[in-house]
Amino acid sequence: MKQIIEEVLRAEEKVAAMLRQARDKASEIGRSADKDISERMNDARQKGLEMARAAVEDAKKEAERIGQEKLEQADKEKDALLNNNRDAIDHLVDNICKVILTTECDKDAK
Repeated sequence: MKQIIEEVLRAEEKVAAMLRQARDKASEIGRSADKDISERMNDARQKGLEMARAAVEDAKKEAERIGQEKLEQADKEKDALLNNNRDAIDHLVDNICKVILTTECDKDAK
């Protein structure tokens, strides 16, 4: 009987030790999983930030390119407007000069 009780006690001790090991292993697995999840989330966050920065940089470059194109287009349109209306502009300048000269001559005559 004593031997049976001792065997039961030893079996209980083994089971208790196995349960402690299982709990320790489960805790370690949980900590490892938490660490892995945290690292993956940080990596994903970092990649997201990098993608956002790249998208903003691309948008800035595209806006600068479009702005430059618009400036060049406006400059070409200005040149074309001046060239197409050269005679009218010259005539207007001549008229303005005549008015100024006439006004000055009228002042001098008085």
